Amino acid sequence: MDIIVPAHGSGGKLMNDLITNLIQSILGSDSIQLDDAASLNLPTQAIAFTTDSYTITPIEFSGGTIGSLAINGTVNDLAVMGATPLYISCALILEEGLEIETLKRILVSMKEAALKANVAIVTGDTKVVPKGKGDSIYINTAGIGVFTTPPQRRQINPGDSIIINGTIGDHGTTIMALRNNLTFSKGLSSDCAALNHLIHDVIRNYPEAIKFMRDATRGGVASVLNEITKNASFGATLIEENLPIKDEVRGVAEILGIDPLYIANEGKVVMIVDSRYTDGIIHVLKQHPEGKDAAVIGQITDQFHGKAYIETKIGGKRILPVLIEEQLPRIC
Repeated sequence: MDIIVPAHGSGGKLMNDLITNLIQSILGSDSIQLDDAASLNLPTQAIAFTTDSYTITPIEFSGGTIGSLAINGTVNDLAVMGATPLYISCALILEEGLEIETLKRILVSMKEAALKANVAIVTGDTKVVPKGKGDSIYINTAGIGVFTTPPQRRQINPGDSIIINGTIGDHGTTIMALRNNLTFSKGLSSDCAALNHLIHDVIRNYPEAIKFMRDATRGGVASVLNEITKNASFGATLIEENLPIKDEVRGVAEILGIDPLYIANEGKVVMIVDSRYTDGIIHVLKQHPEGKDAAVIGQITDQFHGKAYIETKIGGKRILPVLIEEQLPRIC
């Protein structure tokens, strides 16, 4: 394939191939760290550094805006590494014709999200493109955080628990419902939220328990697990009856023929943890509004090496394949 297609931004196979086989191979496999944030050792302090771009449509939705999404997404990419987010940059690409009042609402949502996450927006840039060239607004961010503990990346072993801090697929389903004018889904709302305070409390209480964390954005929970198990000597199994999925999300997903496990989230972290600390970590998560629906959704297994699968309610096993095509472009 010699052109870029929407699936190259899906979080699935084509995106991974593009990053690994083209971008990383040219820019340098030693210097480009394929993780939520790069871990950099400065002379006096280890820091985490991340960047991201946001192109969602619509730019305002139940539960957030492209502005709050940009701040929360950047914060979460730092937090899942175990870093404390501190500073964020903000570059705005504005399309000619964007209403000032709309931009004002987006900027207010960014400020409110930054205050809630306790991070500072410290620098930025603004460009304007001609009408028809930018779809209202794009936002690029970069974020810096500091490590007070080593990055939360440890050896994963069979028996480790798979935890999520709440309901699955809320963000992507909300956006899909808006785009498809599904009026019966008015109760849906994006889960867009910063998770740094929640993650900090888990690390503070159980500093050695976390093996891996990732925010399940593009490609959803299933793509996170496929990434973890790729070429590994273990597999990952989810328990269908343990999955926290709202009825509204199930309904929209069924209508559109999409598995909720592949739907994007913007306020959910998948944690792989030492099973000895599972109950304690769930207790800590439930003390936060963003963790009130936390659940143990599966475990790492010594079966199906290199694969993620699900145990269904009727007792069967179903492989969760790597996402190939883009399910919903412009989701974040």
